[in-house]
Amino acid sequence: MSPLAVVEKDRRGPSAYDVEAVRRDFPILSRMVHGKPLVYLDNAATTQKPQCVIDAVSRYYREENSNIHRGVHYLSEVATEAYEAARIKVQRFLNAPLFCEIIYVRGATEAINLVVSSYGRTHVGAGDEVIISAIEHHSNIVPWQMLCEEKGARLRVIPVNDRGELMLEEYEKLFNPRTKFVSLVHVSNALGTVNPVKEMIDTAHRHGAPVLVDGAQAAPHLPVDVQELDCDFYVFSGHKVYGPTGVGALYGKASLLKDMPPYMGGGDMIRSVSFEKTTYNDLPHRFEAGTPNIAGGIGLGAAIDYVTALGPERIAAHEHDLLVYGTERLSEIPGLRLIGTAREKAGVLSFTLEGIHPHDIGTILDREGIAVRTGHHCAMPVMERFGVPATARASLGLYNTRQEIDALVAGLHRVIRVFS
Repeated sequence: MSPLAVVEKDRRGPSAYDVEAVRRDFPILSRMVHGKPLVYLDNAATTQKPQCVIDAVSRYYREENSNIHRGVHYLSEVATEAYEAARIKVQRFLNAPLFCEIIYVRGATEAINLVVSSYGRTHVGAGDEVIISAIEHHSNIVPWQMLCEEKGARLRVIPVNDRGELMLEEYEKLFNPRTKFVSLVHVSNALGTVNPVKEMIDTAHRHGAPVLVDGAQAAPHLPVDVQELDCDFYVFSGHKVYGPTGVGALYGKASLLKDMPPYMGGGDMIRSVSFEKTTYNDLPHRFEAGTPNIAGGIGLGAAIDYVTALGPERIAAHEHDLLVYGTERLSEIPGLRLIGTAREKAGVLSFTLEGIHPHDIGTILDREGIAVRTGHHCAMPVMERFGVPATARASLGLYNTRQEIDALVAGLHRVIRVFS
């Protein structure tokens, strides 16, 4: 099957989406790299930041800098209000029922580790089983491996077909009375596959297993509604959704979070401390020990405002148009193999060129001002499954254009000429 056959063709393109106006909101997109205009196609690794996010972080340090929650002076009150207002923005962004179900973390990796350490250690024991998939990021593999090794539990893996789609009939077969948890990626960072997480959550719940969804690659590109999904936990990183690095969020159902022991001990996660006994704070603060990334939280709120104003549905339509166009253009290049051709797919174009190492592809493209990612993308089992050591990956964002896809194609033809 042609790679093009697995991506719905829609020549109409997204309506009422002014990408050139969007691009003007991102200062870095106007810069030159090696004397060429920057073509930034590494959004799955991190996204660029709009001026409103840069301004929000700068304003905090310039006008509001103070520690939060414990101060009674004016600056502390202002900073606290801004930080907690951002938490409510995250709640609305995910359509979580309660603001206390939103836990600030450093990113999706910490959020998964929090759930593994707090929920997993309490509920997974010797002989129990945890289900993950064959297309997970390392952050949703290694913590569960560590837990299983510690507890004497078993990690079960949902297989993936040649298109990069999870094999749901095999998923169903993995469940048994020892299944204690399921942890799934929403969108694969290495393949772009959009997993049918709602269906998979329903399956897990029928078997009595709670589900964590890794939304690091979904939250920037798709509308997310945790109530509709009925997931038990959902995680994402701020820097993937046009916000600062070092901040992210964990959503967890309050009924589960209330019974989970704290992840870390220290300031602000306590109600009272004595040498005889410590009592813990209410949600969400019981999971937020120490001084947090205050500026990051405020910047995340600004990023969510920005994405929400553009509209997740409109962003998804724009990126889908680019994906269709990019799939067609790349498929025309001799010797190019697309890795990941799922029927439901987000804006990730992973590929190899016959006889050329992906690192060489990335190096030559860089001299043309084109930023792509090369390597295993923290998904080494995916590379093994598809029989490649690495891929080159162009990943799309809300500010990318068809002209940038054309620049990528021209750059790849230059790569081929260099090695011919």
